[in-house]
Amino acid sequence: MFIVIHLWFNILVTNEQMDKTKRMVEAPVLPLLLRMSGPAVFSMLIVSLYNIVDSLFVAELSEMALRSVSIIFPIQMLMIAFAVGTSVGVNSYVARRLGAGDLESASEAATHGLVLSFVNWGIFLIAGLTAAPAIVTLFSDHAGVVGDSVAYLRIVTIGSLGLFWQIHCEKIFQATGNMTRAMYIQLAGAILNIILDPFLIFGWLGLPAMGVAGAAVATIVAQLIAGFAAIYLLVKKEEVLDIRLRGFRFNGRILFSIYRVGLPSLVMQSIMSFVGMVFNMILKPISEIAITVFGVYLRLESFVFMPVFGVGQGMLPLTAYNFGAKRYDRVRLVLQHGLTLTTAIMAFSTVIFQLFPRLLLGAFKATEQMYTMGIPAFRHISICFVFAGVSIMLSNSFQALGQGKYSLFISIFRQVVLLLPLAWLFAGLHLDYVWFAYPISDLGAALLSAVLYRRLTRRIMPEGEAVAVIA
Repeated sequence: MFIVIHLWFNILVTNEQMDKTKRMVEAPVLPLLLRMSGPAVFSMLIVSLYNIVDSLFVAELSEMALRSVSIIFPIQMLMIAFAVGTSVGVNSYVARRLGAGDLESASEAATHGLVLSFVNWGIFLIAGLTAAPAIVTLFSDHAGVVGDSVAYLRIVTIGSLGLFWQIHCEKIFQATGNMTRAMYIQLAGAILNIILDPFLIFGWLGLPAMGVAGAAVATIVAQLIAGFAAIYLLVKKEEVLDIRLRGFRFNGRILFSIYRVGLPSLVMQSIMSFVGMVFNMILKPISEIAITVFGVYLRLESFVFMPVFGVGQGMLPLTAYNFGAKRYDRVRLVLQHGLTLTTAIMAFSTVIFQLFPRLLLGAFKATEQMYTMGIPAFRHISICFVFAGVSIMLSNSFQALGQGKYSLFISIFRQVVLLLPLAWLFAGLHLDYVWFAYPISDLGAALLSAVLYRRLTRRIMPEGEAVAVIA
């Protein structure tokens, strides 16, 4: 998949001489969307690699070791939620200001995003130091699992600054139409993580065998190195924006504009993390091995959904830019092409999960109990991947149009109103039924998203431009 996306990117990076403003509002929409989303897809896949690679190596130790990192995965997703949520607000604001020709405000907002990365890191630094044992004991009673999970959680939270730097810089680069820098930085970080993992987990070349903790150390070292490189490129090499940290002060108007869009996204993705934690609590009385299976699924799901998130992140600045320039015809085309790409990705992923669940589980050294629980889980959950993709595309459109509250509402409806109550209800019947909560909630969220998008665009765009988008 990485090779295909890399070729996609190289083929589409053409006409660099074209002025960026002109390209955003005049270049053919589909090639431009592919050009912008290709590196974003690649970058999002790289983000998912950090967790998948750790799990693949940790699975070599034991099922309980894999369970330890599975328990922490929702917390790692929460960190990504804070980073992406804030950065989506910065991305949307910067893109809209650039589309309106306001370079000064765009630069000031980008600087705010950089400073906010330190604020987000501070939140998780404190949480990792003070709350790790209390969090872990919610999901396991096994002493060995608890010990490994606490160590892993503390390391990845205390050392999470590199993660926040990477994601914030990536979204700022995307807003300016420069989609390549963060992609290569994250690729270097992922490769470094892969190299460090076996050395620190198994103790190669005389290094101490740190086990689960070694996976966490490998992750944060790779992220910090890549994060430093991203900051250097943003501050020293950025051509469109002028990043100035000296004399920085928070601007209330800019903060409000950033979080008007970004806070719903932050809350929306945080809800996903909390749902993962509650889901683990629902599974715990049935079997802690089911938590391991669910953790494996979440890692594979991130690898499946990250290309869709990448297309959505490519859509976001392109939609926001053209909306700011009042090119509503192009806003319509961006969504149409985004839905087409997403449907193709999700349909392919559905086939893989339906036909090869044993192969997917086998990559994580699954036990027979994991196969028994995991094969029906993978098949049941993947039924409605396509509808999940539709919801993601429409949510990105809401954010790009400055209406992140709609994305938040859809997320709450899908996960809090549908997913968790259904999972709790089905858990009283049989484990296999629990997984059906996912396709039911995906279908409901997709239908509601389409209805809300029609109503919104009829109000904020001229009649006729919006109606054809979903038709």
